[in-house]
Amino acid sequence: MIFNFLSPTAQNKTAMKNSIEILLIEDNAEDAGLTIRTLSKNNLANRLLHVEDGQEAIDFLFDEQNLMPKLILLDLKMPKVDGIEVLRKLKADEKRRTIPVVVLTSSKEEKDIIEAYHLGVNAYIVKPVDFDQFVKAITQVGLFWLVINQPPAEYK
Repeated sequence: MIFNFLSPTAQNKTAMKNSIEILLIEDNAEDAGLTIRTLSKNNLANRLLHVEDGQEAIDFLFDEQNLMPKLILLDLKMPKVDGIEVLRKLKADEKRRTIPVVVLTSSKEEKDIIEAYHLGVNAYIVKPVDFDQFVKAITQVGLFWLVINQPPAEYK
């Protein structure tokens, strides 16, 4: 699902797909909705693509017609292809390995944390259960990676 809060017309969907800022890979509809609303409220979701499983993410990321996102928010526990496998494929690819990836998951398992960092994740955040803390965490992630962080010119 593509979100463009500035211009939601169907005519812009192809252009948006080719120039997204955030790729949200999340199978939980409630978590995805809350993440999108929080980023939107802070004017950080103007060009956001939400996919519901790892295979959709891989299909998007490895479609040469699409520009690379500025940020990937990645859940780990998903159907079809899990987040660790998405991360593995992404970081093994020369063209895509520099895309910042923030794992945003409910998993506190040490093996998941270690494996994600060994594969090159940029940050690992356990989703806060508390609503206000979840909103605060998403806001801070969005502000840091899209406003404060200085990416390579190819991702601007």
